[in-house]
Amino acid sequence: MNGIKNVLICGIGAVGSIYAQKIQKFSPKDLKILVDEERFTRYSKNPMVFNGKDLVLDYVLPENKDFKADLIIIATKYDGLSDAVKNIKNFVKSDTIILSLLNGVTSESIIAKEYGQDKLLLSYFIGHSAMREGRFITHDGAGKIVFGSKNVDKSKELRVKEFFDRVGIDYEIPDDMEHALWLKFMMNVSTNQPSAILRMTFGEMNANEKFLEFSRKLMREVQAVAKAEGVKNTDIMIDEALEAVSEMIPEGKTSMLQDVLAGRKTEVEMFAGAMIEFGKKHNIPVPYNRFMYELFGIIHKNFELKADY
Repeated sequence: MNGIKNVLICGIGAVGSIYAQKIQKFSPKDLKILVDEERFTRYSKNPMVFNGKDLVLDYVLPENKDFKADLIIIATKYDGLSDAVKNIKNFVKSDTIILSLLNGVTSESIIAKEYGQDKLLLSYFIGHSAMREGRFITHDGAGKIVFGSKNVDKSKELRVKEFFDRVGIDYEIPDDMEHALWLKFMMNVSTNQPSAILRMTFGEMNANEKFLEFSRKLMREVQAVAKAEGVKNTDIMIDEALEAVSEMIPEGKTSMLQDVLAGRKTEVEMFAGAMIEFGKKHNIPVPYNRFMYELFGIIHKNFELKADY
């Protein structure tokens, strides 16, 4: 089994920066950050600032052919995924492992269409939200990468586990990774979306029973779709999701709320958009997600109108 040495990270926003600074501390010469020319110029002049310290990283452009990655971590926003899939091409070799830390349940299948399912592990980040304002990111260190394989071959799991142990990255390998992935999706659909519209922190959400009632309605739609997709133990998912949300720091803001407050395009396509498509696929009504989708359409249109002024 070949150990992981060379790592490529695509996306150094609120999540990618957490792992860029961790891996750089351990082995800076083995870490590259994939960027386009515009970001290369911008970050070289004004680097991202993580917990008050400049993140001075080794950037590479997509056309670079001198670096091959043992591990690629994709941590872009959803609207950057298609570019990421194209841009990592020169860095993939026969035994490269790809982790997608994007929210949702569809990014792995999108990546697999280009590079094959055999290179992917199911994965996601969970923990306290990193707070981003422009190039300044703060994070309290509470978070982990959850990852695992859908098949019986655990060799990729072991390679990533050994690397994370060496670097000091917190992780979890669930017994049922697919269930865990859909549980995180349920949390995102039911809290990320309405919190962004209502502009509520986790503390405000957990203290407001009317919010939690609405959140459960979104959860039940995800539960029905997950069951139709063959996910196991969907009957306990809502209780699991509510418990996990109750443990978030009260002042924390979901990533979607941070996007709305900053005037950035949100990841509604990954949440309500995906739910609408799953609903069509399985003939399952998803009215509350359709409602979310319409509201975010209004929000995005308002961003466009303000940009035109």
